Amino acid sequence: MKTKRIITNTTWVLCIGLAASLFAGCASEKDDDESEDRAEKQAKLMGEAKISKEQAEQTALAKVPTGTIKECELEKEHGKLIGSMGLSTPDTKDTTEVNVNAIDGTIVNIEHETPENESKEKDND
Repeated sequence: MKTKRIITNTTWVLCIGLAASLFAGCASEKDDDESEDRAEKQAKLMGEAKISKEQAEQTALAKVPTGTIKECELEKEHGKLIGSMGLSTPDTKDTTEVNVNAIDGTIVNIEHETPENESKEKDND
Protein backbone atom coordinates (compact mmCIF):
# COMPACT_ATOMS: atom_id res chain seq x y z
CA MET A 1 0.00 0.00 0.00
CA LYS A 2 2.91 2.32 0.71
CA THR A 3 4.11 1.85 -2.87
CA LYS A 4 0.71 2.89 -4.22
CA ARG A 5 0.82 6.10 -2.16
CA ILE A 6 4.28 6.91 -3.53
CA ILE A 7 2.97 6.41 -7.05
CA THR A 8 -0.06 8.56 -6.28
CA ASN A 9 2.09 11.38 -4.95
CA THR A 10 4.47 11.05 -7.88
CA THR A 11 1.66 11.49 -10.40
CA TRP A 12 0.52 14.71 -8.72
CA VAL A 13 4.14 15.94 -8.69
CA LEU A 14 4.42 15.22 -12.40
CA CYS A 15 1.16 17.05 -13.13
CA ILE A 16 2.24 20.15 -11.21
CA GLY A 17 5.81 19.97 -12.55
CA LEU A 18 4.57 19.84 -16.12
CA ALA A 19 2.26 22.80 -15.59
CA ALA A 20 5.06 24.80 -13.95
CA SER A 21 7.52 23.99 -16.73
CA LEU A 22 5.13 25.24 -19.42
CA PHE A 23 5.40 28.75 -18.03
CA ALA A 24 9.04 28.69 -16.91
CA GLY A 25 10.33 30.41 -20.04
CA CYS A 26 8.17 33.51 -19.64
CA ALA A 27 8.32 34.10 -15.90
CA SER A 28 9.95 37.07 -14.21
CA GLU A 29 12.09 36.73 -11.09
CA LYS A 30 9.06 37.61 -8.94
CA ASP A 31 7.02 35.01 -10.80
CA ASP A 32 9.79 32.46 -10.17
CA ASP A 33 9.50 33.03 -6.42
CA GLU A 34 5.72 32.67 -6.59
CA SER A 35 6.09 29.49 -8.68
CA GLU A 36 8.43 27.99 -6.08
CA ASP A 37 5.97 28.83 -3.29
CA ARG A 38 3.16 27.29 -5.32
CA ALA A 39 5.23 24.15 -6.04
CA GLU A 40 6.01 23.77 -2.33
CA LYS A 41 2.33 24.13 -1.48
CA GLN A 42 1.39 21.56 -4.12
CA ALA A 43 4.03 19.13 -2.85
CA LYS A 44 2.62 19.41 0.68
CA LEU A 45 -0.93 18.81 -0.57
CA MET A 46 0.24 15.82 -2.63
CA GLY A 47 1.43 14.19 0.56
CA GLU A 48 -2.15 14.29 1.83
CA ALA A 49 -3.85 12.94 -1.34
CA LYS A 50 -5.15 9.37 -1.27
CA ILE A 51 -6.22 9.00 -4.90
CA SER A 52 -4.02 9.31 -7.98
CA LYS A 53 -4.18 12.04 -10.58
CA GLU A 54 -5.36 9.41 -13.07
CA GLN A 55 -8.23 8.38 -10.79
CA ALA A 56 -9.30 12.01 -10.39
CA GLU A 57 -9.11 12.53 -14.16
CA GLN A 58 -11.20 9.41 -14.83
CA THR A 59 -13.84 10.65 -12.39
CA ALA A 60 -13.93 14.08 -14.06
CA LEU A 61 -14.11 12.61 -17.55
CA ALA A 62 -16.97 10.32 -16.50
CA LYS A 63 -18.98 13.48 -15.77
CA VAL A 64 -17.83 15.31 -18.92
CA PRO A 65 -17.21 12.51 -21.45
CA THR A 66 -16.61 14.86 -24.39
CA GLY A 67 -14.16 16.97 -22.38
CA THR A 68 -10.41 17.32 -22.57
CA ILE A 69 -8.51 18.10 -19.39
CA LYS A 70 -6.58 21.32 -19.89
CA GLU A 71 -5.45 21.96 -16.30
CA CYS A 72 -5.38 20.30 -12.94
CA GLU A 73 -4.24 21.25 -9.47
CA LEU A 74 -4.63 20.24 -5.87
CA GLU A 75 -6.13 22.77 -3.52
CA LYS A 76 -7.98 23.07 -0.25
CA GLU A 77 -11.49 24.46 -0.52
CA HIS A 78 -13.85 24.67 2.43
CA GLY A 79 -11.57 22.36 4.42
CA LYS A 80 -11.50 19.64 1.73
CA LEU A 81 -8.52 18.56 -0.32
CA ILE A 82 -9.66 18.52 -3.93
CA GLY A 83 -8.25 17.87 -7.35
CA SER A 84 -9.59 20.67 -9.50
CA MET A 85 -9.85 19.65 -13.16
CA GLY A 86 -10.53 22.25 -15.84
CA LEU A 87 -12.03 20.65 -18.95
CA SER A 88 -12.65 22.14 -22.35
CA THR A 89 -15.45 20.77 -24.50
CA PRO A 90 -16.04 20.93 -28.24
CA ASP A 91 -18.14 23.77 -29.66
CA THR A 92 -17.80 26.05 -26.62
CA LYS A 93 -15.24 28.39 -25.12
CA ASP A 94 -16.54 27.70 -21.62
CA THR A 95 -14.62 25.57 -19.14
CA THR A 96 -16.21 22.89 -17.02
CA GLU A 97 -14.48 22.65 -13.65
CA VAL A 98 -14.89 19.30 -11.92
CA ASN A 99 -13.69 19.17 -8.33
CA VAL A 100 -12.85 15.68 -7.07
CA ASN A 101 -12.25 14.89 -3.41
CA ALA A 102 -8.56 13.86 -3.31
CA ILE A 103 -9.17 11.66 -0.28
CA ASP A 104 -12.11 9.49 -1.35
CA GLY A 105 -12.53 10.23 -5.08
CA THR A 106 -16.09 11.57 -4.89
CA ILE A 107 -17.32 14.57 -6.87
CA VAL A 108 -17.38 17.71 -4.72
CA ASN A 109 -18.97 19.96 -7.34
CA ILE A 110 -19.13 20.82 -11.02
CA GLU A 111 -19.08 24.41 -12.27
CA HIS A 112 -19.28 25.97 -15.72
CA GLU A 113 -17.11 29.03 -16.26
CA THR A 114 -17.15 31.47 -19.14
CA PRO A 115 -13.84 32.93 -20.37
CA GLU A 116 -14.81 36.24 -18.73
CA ASN A 117 -15.38 34.58 -15.33
CA GLU A 118 -12.09 32.69 -15.61
CA SER A 119 -10.26 35.94 -16.35
CA LYS A 120 -11.78 37.62 -13.29
CA GLU A 121 -10.89 34.62 -11.12
CA LYS A 122 -7.26 34.70 -12.28
CA ASP A 123 -7.08 38.44 -11.58
CA ASN A 124 -8.26 37.79 -8.02
CA ASP A 125 -5.60 35.12 -7.48
